[in-house]
Amino acid sequence: MSFLKSHFDLSNSQRNGILFFVFLLIVSLAFQFFWMIPNSKEVEFAFSEEDKQLLQKEIDSLKTASIEANQPKIYPFNPNFLKDFKAYQLGISTEEFDRLQQFRNQSKWINSAEDFKEVTQISDSLLNEIKVYFKFPDWVVESQRTKAYEKAEAGQLNLKSYDEKQNLNSVSEEELQEISGIGEVLAKRIVRYRDKIGGFIADLQLKDIYGLKYEVREKLLQEYTVKLEQDYPKIDINTASVVELTEIPYFNYELAREIVHFIKLREGISDFEELVKIYDFPAHKIDRIKLYLKIID
Repeated sequence: MSFLKSHFDLSNSQRNGILFFVFLLIVSLAFQFFWMIPNSKEVEFAFSEEDKQLLQKEIDSLKTASIEANQPKIYPFNPNFLKDFKAYQLGISTEEFDRLQQFRNQSKWINSAEDFKEVTQISDSLLNEIKVYFKFPDWVVESQRTKAYEKAEAGQLNLKSYDEKQNLNSVSEEELQEISGIGEVLAKRIVRYRDKIGGFIADLQLKDIYGLKYEVREKLLQEYTVKLEQDYPKIDINTASVVELTEIPYFNYELAREIVHFIKLREGISDFEELVKIYDFPAHKIDRIKLYLKIID
């Protein structure tokens, strides 16, 4: 008992110190209650009307940014390979997507925004929103550009007949340089490529010449054209061997092997467009590839 008592016995000075500490604590609490709380209300209403409007604009902008961040980002795509989920994201209805599927099941292809609208029957407003994301192969884009150019130029050029034109396979570098837009470098490039592939078999192959612009190519074809003594024999792609395909200027050994394997797995193809599914297949050159190949039903 003496031990416990020694710890709870306090002197007068100790008791006075405790009382003073309690007094300070009570004064501090009273100060916070009667002074700090009213002042906090004054601070709350210290914002001007202009400050409130700026604050609201900031809140609205953050909300807008949050909504946009949660929306799916749309990347350029080929509408021929549109999937149902992406169609849903774009706002295309199930019926419209089904029409596209039925069209594709017939081994047909969409080549323009107008084709897409005609097949799916989507509204003009929706088409205008999504067509900016359409990305067609280069050869499709150039084909459309060529058609538009030909329509615009129809009747404006005095074109020579086939007999009046000279043979593109026998033209010299010097003669090529007489064409406006063809200099020494470009003329050499045309002749070297012609020799490399064993001679042109169609005017289309001028597309393969790097740096030969469309307008210059048209000028060249006003004076020259490919003239063959006999039609070039085409190979049936469904029965072609790897070696035969490597003889085509646009295929190397690896790609030729991939094509043969692809065709064997499908027991033949009925449309050249099916080859686009092969990795690294030069789809933009498919119009020239068709010059060497055929499909026998």
